[in-house]
Amino acid sequence: MINRLIGGFVAIIIGVSLIGPIASQVQITGGTTNATGGACLPTQAAGTEYCALFNSATWGATVLRMVPGFFALGILGIGIAVTYGALNDAGVV
Repeated sequence: MINRLIGGFVAIIIGVSLIGPIASQVQITGGTTNATGGACLPTQAAGTEYCALFNSATWGATVLRMVPGFFALGILGIGIAVTYGALNDAGVV
């Protein structure tokens, strides 16, 4: 039981610490601002600006912006599974 709690705690700590970097990378990749903070224009070069996905497909940028939320839901699922497993091992559930 204790090994399940420790493993789950480590997975949750690592997952929570990765939410910020994932969100920032998604913002850079699918963001609507260029390197100087201005809005992306269709004429801006994708190699020098952070607008490659935004300029090519707006639905792709929308889907990409959902990644951090689903990652956080996955971490929440790990927390629920660890809690249920620990309670099941203890005989409460």
